[in-house]
Amino acid sequence: MRLRQRSPLSAPRFQVKCVEVVEAYVGRIREVNPLINAVVKDRFEEALQEAHQVDRLLAEGRLDDSLEKYPFLGVPFTVKEAFSLHGMPNTSGLVKRRCVVAATDAIVVGRMKQAGAIPLGVTNCSELCMWFESSNNVYGRTNNPYNLQHIAGGSSGGEGSVLAAAGSVIGVGSDVGGSIRMPAFFNGVFGHKPTTGVVPNDGQFPIAEGVRRNFLCSGPMCRYAEDLEPMLRVMAGPEVHKLKLDEKVVLEKIKFFCMDHDGGSVFVYPVDKEILQAQKKVVEHLESDLGVRVQRVSIHKMRYSFQIWSAMMSSQDSDGTEAQRFTDLLGDHGKPVWPLWELLKWLVGMSSHTLPAIALGLTEKVMQLSPSANAKLVSMGKSLQAEMETLLGPDGVLLYPPHPIVAPRHHHPICMPFNFAYTAIFNVLGLPVTQCPLGLSSEGLPLGIQLVAASYNDHLTLAVARYLEEAFGGWVPPGKA
Repeated sequence: MRLRQRSPLSAPRFQVKCVEVVEAYVGRIREVNPLINAVVKDRFEEALQEAHQVDRLLAEGRLDDSLEKYPFLGVPFTVKEAFSLHGMPNTSGLVKRRCVVAATDAIVVGRMKQAGAIPLGVTNCSELCMWFESSNNVYGRTNNPYNLQHIAGGSSGGEGSVLAAAGSVIGVGSDVGGSIRMPAFFNGVFGHKPTTGVVPNDGQFPIAEGVRRNFLCSGPMCRYAEDLEPMLRVMAGPEVHKLKLDEKVVLEKIKFFCMDHDGGSVFVYPVDKEILQAQKKVVEHLESDLGVRVQRVSIHKMRYSFQIWSAMMSSQDSDGTEAQRFTDLLGDHGKPVWPLWELLKWLVGMSSHTLPAIALGLTEKVMQLSPSANAKLVSMGKSLQAEMETLLGPDGVLLYPPHPIVAPRHHHPICMPFNFAYTAIFNVLGLPVTQCPLGLSSEGLPLGIQLVAASYNDHLTLAVARYLEEAFGGWVPPGKA
């Protein structure tokens, strides 16, 4: 395989043995994981055996067409623990599943392995993947490699952290409310939430049921923008043709739009000045370098992003099937969990659940009290979806903040629980979104931006991400600012 040094766009290439690459990443994980706690279970011995096998087959000339059949031949990767990876735990941070070990591979994991990639292990997530700090009572807390006192995000926080710390080349994540994009933002790497329904979600726990099948997306995470597209091709499999990845993108012909706020919601924080300044620099660069005009828009319904996401997540499917309740998932096919009782137990240190999970269970109960209000919000969401599709059309890209602040300190998200709305709204709208890093803040924490396109126009956001990486430098190694 090829090793990258510094920028992948301009770096020299060196041919190395697969086992040398795997050894390098195993060594790096052993060096950084005691600090960041990102990889919660490794398979280093198996990975090294598989690397030796690749080298042996190459030496024997039995993989002459390897690049076509195995585009990720010998490339180390990591997997969010919520995905099944044969022989690895699959708890999603739920104490009741502590003894669960995957007997098969999730579809996207299997496709990556079939493409020649070598899994190094599984990475941490939040309890049941429904919170934006990756901390649970099975594996503990994952830290941000840029500052260990700050969060790595969630729910794919372990992936974001290990990638940013250069402990993995590429990673598999999933996203139902920003679970790829928030960790990618907080850790200064790239992440892509594909158009809904193209990349299969089978083999995850918890698996989306009912209407939530339309909102959960599996997708790629990586340090270099050029890796997003080949990963997406492999993960999407036979459905990849829907994403137009073979279409040539002329950046000068893209219609760019910019929105730097949520419309004035009382539920979320306003966007921090440094994030706004980073977005402004992107706008200025696009206009000066490409000669395009970035149109500023204000979409009123975006101020209801949190309410729309919550209502649509709890709505009925077209066949009348209701979404599975979070409190039932906490019980893992056992007795449903009573969140108020769990809160009392938590206060005296007796609950097996995290405070965010308990709080989400309480919020779910409140949201169920007003079905008529929920119906109006679902209708508003469908209207917003039509509005966004019309605005973006076949050649539009929207620039939008990924979060109102840079990676907060540990435990702080509980005081700002709805800030994930900046990413979550695009899940229920079904739109493709690429998260792109934009250097570091004055605190030394990553900045970034979301690139949004109309359905099945993933090729546009991926092309713009590659362009912005070249313009703004992309991933910055921790400690190198």
